[in-house]
Amino acid sequence: MLGHHFSKYIPEEQGANSKFDQLLSIFQQLLLMSSGNVSDAMSWLSELDRRYNLTSDQYGIGDFYDELKRKGYITEKDGEGQVSMTAKSEQSIRKSALEEIFGKLKRSKSGGNHHTPFTGAGDELSSDVRSYQFGDTLDQISMTESIKNAQVNHGIGDFTLMENDLEVVEKEQKTTTSTVMMIDISHSMILYGEDRITPAKKVALALAELIKTKYPKDSLEIIVFGNDAWQIQIKDLPFLEVGPYHTNTVAGIELAMDLLRRKKTRNKQIFMITDGKPTCLKEGIRYYKNSFGLDRKIVSKTLTLAAQCRRLDIPVTTFMIASDPYLKEFVQKFTKVNNGRAYYSNLQGLGGFVLEDFQRNRRKNFKN
Repeated sequence: MLGHHFSKYIPEEQGANSKFDQLLSIFQQLLLMSSGNVSDAMSWLSELDRRYNLTSDQYGIGDFYDELKRKGYITEKDGEGQVSMTAKSEQSIRKSALEEIFGKLKRSKSGGNHHTPFTGAGDELSSDVRSYQFGDTLDQISMTESIKNAQVNHGIGDFTLMENDLEVVEKEQKTTTSTVMMIDISHSMILYGEDRITPAKKVALALAELIKTKYPKDSLEIIVFGNDAWQIQIKDLPFLEVGPYHTNTVAGIELAMDLLRRKKTRNKQIFMITDGKPTCLKEGIRYYKNSFGLDRKIVSKTLTLAAQCRRLDIPVTTFMIASDPYLKEFVQKFTKVNNGRAYYSNLQGLGGFVLEDFQRNRRKNFKN
């Protein structure tokens, strides 16, 4: 018998493909920071390569650029020299954001996967057991409990199993959810040398990919708000930029409510990512603005909308990227009026808070 001979394992050297994947991850981050400008992202990548030697003599930035085109991540307009992202690149950025922020999640084959505190018609077994009822399926029957009941009720000499011996494992009821995410694009999102809009975009991209893969029957609408509010498509997120805007929170909530009124799902919610106080209202064609403090007129209108959302059973979860005490006080008042939730997050913890709240999906007034 010869047996086995063991030797030291020496892994193969990384090739061009792994180098491409490494550069692609950095390139995707740069695309978000450059609002989808491929030329700027490539220029920044070249500068990073010059400083930190990201490439080698065998595989350079030019090779990476050619491979991006060959694999369909970017495209050039013939004769114009303009380079742009493709749909494949947009999807890749969403997946990358999902991996970075929410971690690895398995795709679900069925929709409506938000757990509720109630049992009923569903597709996932719980730990609760009850007596058999007409209409229960065979896969729900708890064989162990049913056989035990038969032996207790009829003895073990001559095995007899009757309908009243059967017990079934209850299934968890699941429900779909309609979510509107509001993203503040006022000028303060890039003030003081801190980029707050890129993390907000990443979170929205990750949430979109999560819903597409794990909760395909859910809906996610994206709203941006500055002086006004308007809806954008998920594919537009990488290109989102901050503008010279004030913060019209009222316009954002009004639009979110309009979008949710059209949804037939019972569970509805609003996520709002912002770093500042409401500073703007639109009155007809005129903008009423006050950037110097919490304006009574603006705050009153904002709180009125918070109360309207509560009456419509629409909780608003506020993710405040700020630590000013007077802003926290306003958010606490807004949250109390709405009966929603609030998180005071730094940029690194934002994604975790969004995922936690989204998956929890607790509805205090949910009726079965």
